[in-house]
Amino acid sequence: MKSVLLIGLGRFGRHMAEKLRELHHEVLAVDRNEQRVNEILPLVTNAQIGDGTNEQFIESLGVRNFDLCVVAIGDDFQSSLETTALLKEHGAPFVLSRANRDVHAKFLLRNGADDVVYPEKQMASWAAVRYSADHIFDYIELTDDHSIFETAVPASWVGKTIVELAVRQKYHINILATKRDGKLEPLPGPAHCFRGDETIFILGGNRDAQRFLKL
Repeated sequence: MKSVLLIGLGRFGRHMAEKLRELHHEVLAVDRNEQRVNEILPLVTNAQIGDGTNEQFIESLGVRNFDLCVVAIGDDFQSSLETTALLKEHGAPFVLSRANRDVHAKFLLRNGADDVVYPEKQMASWAAVRYSADHIFDYIELTDDHSIFETAVPASWVGKTIVELAVRQKYHINILATKRDGKLEPLPGPAHCFRGDETIFILGGNRDAQRFLKL
């Protein structure tokens, strides 16, 4: 369990608070808007009305005691930069800041953010890959060159095993897992026989994966 300071309770901040609660982390949520603070109270350990650009307020939070500080302010460029900088100045061990465009992300990193999330860009990239192909059900980009795809089993694979198909040698991909009826089988062995009603999770270089996905 980690202690998390979450500043900014718009849509992104609220969704993050919900997930952190699900993961059983302790969360102190902060926003200038009293209504947002009152609405988030059932989902977090504690919540306060406050301004992240106010140095005295940031100092009063004891930010160095939190494992993670999240600046979820996306629409106010200046406020997100100032809040990020103040958190680092007052000893926050790790600051994750939300950006809403490329230049915003660059300035956040220059102002002390340890990492940046860019939800709109990341979701747009995911949606472009997911919905531009017929058989991709999910997609995770690991690096610029490697990704994980959840996809349907090719018709030509049904009834054959991993070793019979020589998957790694022929397609240059790895089968990380299979899924059937909502149940995941991680790292299927070489004798796994593919079925038409299961999906597979493949890991590979993007070029190799794209060639495979055209089967």
